[in-house]
Amino acid sequence: MNNAIEVENLTKYYEKFLAVDRINFAVKQGEIFGFLGPNGAGKSTTQRMLTTLLTPTEGLILINGQDLARDSYPAKRQIGLVPEESNVYTELTAWDNLMFTASIYRVPRNERAKRAQELLETFGLWDKRDIKAENFSKGMRRRLSIAMAVIHKPSLLFLDEPTPGLDAQSIRAIWELIRQMNAEGTTVFLTTHQIEEANQLCDRVAIISHGKIAAIDTPERLKANFRRVQSVEVALEPSETLKVSETFRVSNEGLESLPGVTTQVKVGDKTRLYTEDPSALIPRVVHFAESRNLRIVSLNTLSPSLEDVFLEITGGQLGAVSQEEEKPARRGMGGRK
Repeated sequence: MNNAIEVENLTKYYEKFLAVDRINFAVKQGEIFGFLGPNGAGKSTTQRMLTTLLTPTEGLILINGQDLARDSYPAKRQIGLVPEESNVYTELTAWDNLMFTASIYRVPRNERAKRAQELLETFGLWDKRDIKAENFSKGMRRRLSIAMAVIHKPSLLFLDEPTPGLDAQSIRAIWELIRQMNAEGTTVFLTTHQIEEANQLCDRVAIISHGKIAAIDTPERLKANFRRVQSVEVALEPSETLKVSETFRVSNEGLESLPGVTTQVKVGDKTRLYTEDPSALIPRVVHFAESRNLRIVSLNTLSPSLEDVFLEITGGQLGAVSQEEEKPARRGMGGRK
């Protein structure tokens, strides 16, 4: 199988700050490839280099075999980009947004209207085609933004955080659109910190941490390689009546001291106990409950999730901020930030 993206020793400095540190990876044609990392890890900088919005300090980028450093124009014609910040022109209608974008991408005039109608119908926006985008919901604007990015039928689509802030229905609709475009042959490069999004959509994921690629594999193989983050999840309640604020504390005090527990985490009204041996921990949890006259409401063993793997690899850096995220993005790819 040919590669849609090949990266060799890709490096980016912001003055003395090393944002991306000689990374190497390849994205196969026809796959959905997830690029994950905490804030400041280098994922946004990497995507901006792949889409020609930033010039690498050093390294090689090939897009469908085209060297970006030598001649970026042929590669740009094959790329669609949905930036994190909406690039929809709110003063224009949905139809005019697509017509304008089609002209930028040099879609032949006799194909623009047909292509725009197909996309608006597919994205559920045909009935809204003559309404200005300023009157659209955030989810509708996101769908329109994706339609604008694929009006020229790119072979490679870059999505930068496509769903944060959207309601569950809009998220599911966009996921289905991504799957549909991929099924029709579009390679998708998805930059996200939404772990479940990557788990649901991606054939493979790369996790970047401190500017370096920490892991690349399928979500299931990554989980299988981190069996040490298995867990037992239990919900307990006392037999006597207590105030709601006291119920969890009284029911769960001491669980973290059980043999084999490496970490205890409160998850709603449940307690998650991380362990390398769930089968040995379960009878200890049962004995714990019986010895304290507690009722077991639920008791489950959990395999490692992609979020567990992510946190294990990155050291739980979710929410961290660094210089990399503060760098302004340049305009490009026919849209606006």
